Amino acid sequence: MPTPAQPRTGTLIVGNCQAGVQIASTLRELGDTEPITLVGEEPHAPYQRPPLSKAFLKGEATADSLAFRTHDFYREHDIELVTRERIVTITRDETGGVAVAESGRTFPFARLALATGAVPRTIPFEGSELEGVSYLRTATEATVLEQQLHQATNVVVVGGGFIGLEVAAGARAAGKYVTVLEAAPRLIGRAVCEQTSEFYLQAHRRRGTRVVLNAKVVRFTGEHDRVTGVELGDGTVVPAEVVLIGVGVIPRTELAGQLGLQVDNGIVVDTHALASDGLTVAAGDCANMPNPSIADFGQGRLRLESVQNAVEQAKVAAATLLGQAAEHKTVPWFWSDQADLKLQIAGLSGEHDQVVLRGDPDSEKFSLLYYRDGILIAADCVNSPLDFMAVRNALHKGQSVPAALAADSSVPLKKSVTDVLLPVPSPAA
Repeated sequence: MPTPAQPRTGTLIVGNCQAGVQIASTLRELGDTEPITLVGEEPHAPYQRPPLSKAFLKGEATADSLAFRTHDFYREHDIELVTRERIVTITRDETGGVAVAESGRTFPFARLALATGAVPRTIPFEGSELEGVSYLRTATEATVLEQQLHQATNVVVVGGGFIGLEVAAGARAAGKYVTVLEAAPRLIGRAVCEQTSEFYLQAHRRRGTRVVLNAKVVRFTGEHDRVTGVELGDGTVVPAEVVLIGVGVIPRTELAGQLGLQVDNGIVVDTHALASDGLTVAAGDCANMPNPSIADFGQGRLRLESVQNAVEQAKVAAATLLGQAAEHKTVPWFWSDQADLKLQIAGLSGEHDQVVLRGDPDSEKFSLLYYRDGILIAADCVNSPLDFMAVRNALHKGQSVPAALAADSSVPLKKSVTDVLLPVPSPAA
């Protein structure tokens, strides 16, 4: 435990990520003058992760160019930024505690925030250790992957989610022979409806990417410790000098478990980003929270992996640390750039009972609006930024768009918004 020379003061934020940086910044914006320490294990200052699967792999960005803040910002705001330190143990009580890094360095604190993020879900395929087989989560991994892609002819992506498809699109645009292997019957199935999945399947195939659905990967083959192919359940071997595995992520909850916090697909928090001990806050990819939508339609708890969620939840977490009233209620939104296709999603579509098509998918510019009980709850917008903004603003204001009007793409969507309020759950719900 801390000695008298190590007083329990200030805030310790574990995780040099979007949420961690936002917590630190918001604490200062709210007038906090206590010490703030932001600790992470990567060698880089905190940086944006979404471009890693796009601009970074094209050589158009580096970890330094993607940094959230300059080193001057941390110095001027009296935020101690610590890199290359992995916190392995934390003990605390109602007055504070101490965190210990793998190096032995200690970090005493009065307040604690966990922004520990997530790690790629791994699958123990035979041959996973071969050179050329990789995951993508950090700038270091992206650097290795970029070098491998530059030298490769055949690229295989295992997993047809957003990250996998973004990498596949970039590799295909660079002239590589690309195969996407998806175990499910459709692409990005957890995030979008069948119509959007089918559009992206055909769009990637039109651009020359081979997509195999219901694919069963058996093992990775190789020669001289390098990957040479991916063997499927039917005996087919797909040639590959590079294999990217992108099958989702797992929230990092080890430290939360040490602290005895409730964990269930992430660190369980309330609408104030407060964990089950009533003391610790958590935000970002590691946090399992009540649905933040203005109207949740009974979708219960969830864990969102998005920049917008990390930022908004982190702001609430900072306010909670200072004892200020704040609640995480917003309209979730996401985006994915795949070659020249920009998908923007507003709201959560998981509980929809109707989908309305607006525009023509063959033009690669259209939107799909999701409804429940006749009320707009979400939209997938492909190369349709005005539709995205109209839906996002309507959901934010508790408004809707009549389904009967939504399909008429000759009328700007914002002109069809009605003042019918969505049902908003009571604070006690």
